[in-house]
Amino acid sequence: MKKIILILIFLFCINVNASIVVMDADSGRILYSKNKNERKLIASTTKIMTTLIALENAKLTDKLKVGNEIRTVDGSMIYVKENEIFTLNDLLHGLMLQSGNDAAMTIASKIMPYDNFIAKMNLKAHKLGMNNTTFENPHGLNDDTKDYSTAEDMSKLMRYAIKNKDFIKITSTKKYKVKNYIWYNKNKLLSEYKYLISGKIGYTKASGQVFVSAAKKGNKTLIISSIDESDKFNLHKNLYEKYFKNYERYKVLDKNTFSFKVKNKNHDHYYIKNDFDMLLTKEELKKIKIKANLSKNKNYVNIYLDEKLIHSEKLYILKYQSRLKKLKDLLLFFK
Repeated sequence: MKKIILILIFLFCINVNASIVVMDADSGRILYSKNKNERKLIASTTKIMTTLIALENAKLTDKLKVGNEIRTVDGSMIYVKENEIFTLNDLLHGLMLQSGNDAAMTIASKIMPYDNFIAKMNLKAHKLGMNNTTFENPHGLNDDTKDYSTAEDMSKLMRYAIKNKDFIKITSTKKYKVKNYIWYNKNKLLSEYKYLISGKIGYTKASGQVFVSAAKKGNKTLIISSIDESDKFNLHKNLYEKYFKNYERYKVLDKNTFSFKVKNKNHDHYYIKNDFDMLLTKEELKKIKIKANLSKNKNYVNIYLDEKLIHSEKLYILKYQSRLKKLKDLLLFFK
C-alpha cells in the first residue's frame, strides 16, 4: 500500500509540460500518455535512429576513418581524433553509451554521403508512422539544425529498435573499451533497474531532459518515452513498476489454432500467418472483440477494445481443394 501511495505522489509531481508515453511493445498500444503528440526537440535520443540507419546500411565490422566532420560538433563527445580508424561497432558504442556527437558525425558521413544519411533517417521515420518527426542531423544538437519528434513517435521508434539484436546488445552495454578509450553508459537506469533492456538519454538547454527506454519483465515488454521531465530515471522506473503490475500478456490471435470456414460453394477456410499478443487488464480482456472483414480485394481480422480498432491482421485463403489435397498427402505420409 505504501509503495502505491509513493508512486501516486510521484506521478502528481511530474512536470506539467512533460510529454510521456507508456507503450505495450507487442501491440503498440499506448497504455498511458500525457501530451503524446506535442512536437518537441529530442536532443541525443536522435541517436536511436542514427544507430538503426547505420545497422541497416553497413556491417559492424566495417572500418570508418574519422575525418574533419568532427570539427562541426561540440557538447557530449568521445574525443576521437582525425585519421583514427574504428569499426562501426566501436563507434556505435561511443555513440550510444557516451553519446558522442563526434561519433554521430563520423558514422553519418562515412557510411554514405551525409545528406543521404539524413534522408534515410526521415524515410525510416515515415515508414514507421512517425508522422510528427523530422530529422536534420544525426546527433540532436539544436543550434543550426534541429530534430523534432513526440513521445508517441519516439516510442514507435524504440518499439522497432528493440527488434534488432545488435541494437539491444549495444544499448545494454555498461562499459566499452577500444584502443586507449573507455566509454561508460550514461543511462544510469541500466544499473538501477534490473528489467531495463535498452535506453537512450538526451539533454540540451532547449529540449530539457529526454529519455526513451524499454524494459522486459517475464513475458511483458514496455516502452516509455519522456520529454522535458527532469527526474527521468525515477519516472521511468515507477511507471514500469505500475504497468507491469497492472497488466498481463495475452495471446489474442494464435496462428496455429486460428481458422474459420466461409459457407460458400467453395467451402474456403481462412488463416493467419502471425500471432498477436497484447497487454490487457482482466477487465479489458472481457471487452476484446474479434471480427473478420472480408472483401473482394482485402481480407482482415480486426481486434477491437471498447469498440476501438486495436489491430488488423491479414487473412489468407486456403481453398477447399488445396486443403483437401494437403490432408490426403498427410494421410499418405503416415501410411
